[in-house]
Amino acid sequence: MTAATISLEGKVALVTGASRGIGRAVADALRTAGAHVVRLARSLEDRATERQTDVHCDVTDPAAVERALARIQAELGLPDIVVSNAGVFYVKPVEATTYREFAETLATNLTGPFLLAHLLVPALRQRGSGHLVTIGSIADHVAFSGSTAYAASKFGLRGMHRVLAVELAGSGVRTTLVSPGPVDTDLWDDVDPDSKPGFTKRRDMLHAEDVAAAVVFAVTQPLRVDVTEIRLLPSGYTRRG
Repeated sequence: MTAATISLEGKVALVTGASRGIGRAVADALRTAGAHVVRLARSLEDRATERQTDVHCDVTDPAAVERALARIQAELGLPDIVVSNAGVFYVKPVEATTYREFAETLATNLTGPFLLAHLLVPALRQRGSGHLVTIGSIADHVAFSGSTAYAASKFGLRGMHRVLAVELAGSGVRTTLVSPGPVDTDLWDDVDPDSKPGFTKRRDMLHAEDVAAAVVFAVTQPLRVDVTEIRLLPSGYTRRG
């Protein structure tokens, strides 16, 4: 930690979808950097350890999100960092995408972050500090065949991020969109990209820790610096947009 960066000691960081993959890596990195991390996920059980609190929560359920945030603020105070990461991923063309899959993708990838912002932004603005980090994707600005539901959610998420940035300008609350290319997580298990032409092989993908490092970089910059957007690609990646 250099003198030019913000210390995370004593800060509270909330990370959704934090039981695996990118979310878990982000939570681990923020905790290592000194923050008390609150991990939200459907697969987690409520428990607390040193500088980490796990909360069972389905981010698509407004009542569950409201309950979780009320508990967190009662026990730890208003979060300083909020990382919206929870997501689902289907690789299917439009005719093969079911209504349930489309609705689930929008609910998790887009409505979940909206609920967090809807409930937290007023208090963050009133306090005059905080940092909203949105985990996007290369699919929030590049169209890929077979990504109907995922692209709809990520393009929408990028749009919401940009509006929040405008609405929060000058408030002391910062916003960052982190848009990585393919990341080697278990979301790819059912897709099996190694067996499909045109897909990045898993050995060549980014690691979850690469995305986590970008998040830590953004939230530790001096208050005079707004890291509005970070795009990450695997080395040598050719599909750029």
